[in-house]
Amino acid sequence: MENTVIELQFSLNTFYFLVSGILVMWMAAGFAMLEAGLVRSKNTTEILTKNVALYAIACTMFLLVGYNIMYVDNVEGGVVPNFGALIGSAAADADHALESDFFFQVVFVATAMSIVSGAVAERMKLWAFLLFTVVLTGLIYPIEGYWTWGAGFLSEMGFVDFAGSAIVHGAGAAAALAGVLLLGARKGKYGKNGEIYPIPGSNLPLATLGTFILWMGWFGFNGGSQLFLADKSNAIAVSQIMVNTNAAAAAGAIAALVVCKLMWKKADLTMILNGALAGLVTITAEPASPTPVLACILGMLGGSLVVFSIVALDKLRIDDPVGAISVHGVCGALGIMMVPFSNSDASFMTQAIGLVTILGFVFIASYIVWGIIKTLMGIRVGEEEELSGMDQHDCGIDAYPEFVTIRNK
Repeated sequence: MENTVIELQFSLNTFYFLVSGILVMWMAAGFAMLEAGLVRSKNTTEILTKNVALYAIACTMFLLVGYNIMYVDNVEGGVVPNFGALIGSAAADADHALESDFFFQVVFVATAMSIVSGAVAERMKLWAFLLFTVVLTGLIYPIEGYWTWGAGFLSEMGFVDFAGSAIVHGAGAAAALAGVLLLGARKGKYGKNGEIYPIPGSNLPLATLGTFILWMGWFGFNGGSQLFLADKSNAIAVSQIMVNTNAAAAAGAIAALVVCKLMWKKADLTMILNGALAGLVTITAEPASPTPVLACILGMLGGSLVVFSIVALDKLRIDDPVGAISVHGVCGALGIMMVPFSNSDASFMTQAIGLVTILGFVFIASYIVWGIIKTLMGIRVGEEEELSGMDQHDCGIDAYPEFVTIRNK
């Protein structure tokens, strides 16, 4: 009887891991739709190509290299990971199939890389981007992931990042910022005397759909990070995580709506969408311990902060077409520093050390890699290609051919 119960728990935990991984995989569709809606129509096919290709590359690199660096045969409390063997069968004392753990982890890697694609959209060379994807997903992300989730030195210090506000979202934003600084702004975005010219997205219904897909996928992202389900305490914890995740997203959207109304007397849909995502990123650092009311407060802080961050980066002439650096970087940092308010095991000093370590490492490593790629093959398309659109230059296919036909008549 006891063996039967253990096997049932093993099966349920494994099934929960797999379903959560499928939800996180669905976030790839959310990023693709969000970014396709926030870029101009002439760059839609190219950004979709990037999203499909980066997911495929991330899964392959993490299978062949990244998972081994992050988890296999590493020393607890270490700084430099080992290169372990390929994943094998579940250990006899495991609570779930190790293959399900790998599947859940690999979709997180793709999420981190998806953050980068939106920030560098509309002017980066496709093949330069894909080459960087190989390095980030196969090397940079696994190293910093080992420091916490792989039982490295940050884990030993007591750094808390439950589902990846820094490890996933902050890392993606840091890599994106490094690329944007070397890449420069889109043509026509900024004037010579400090003017800022908005470049509207082509399809706000698509961007809205992408946001709702991400919102849905986040239940797997945060809920699955509990890792277990097959007993009363874990089932309660998962339920609490789901409630807090949804509450933070809703509060973030409301906060962004109110801030926009107060600042511009308008309801800016793109800011509201980013407000919901900002709430999700903020709660991701610790969705298990806050009360639902505190989760709302955290979401409101994230949803408010993201509006000011997007405006501030624009004033600094840092061109981020989808607001990814603000949503995932700034609000990821906010979430990390809010953890001690609900989790007594975390300290502000340790959280700050972990945050600076992860973001600093990923930014410096990414800046070096971007710089090497820029030297070897360039990272930005030519002015003529940027003007005519990335779809024709990189893909040879227009996402909206009817519009092109009308424009050419």
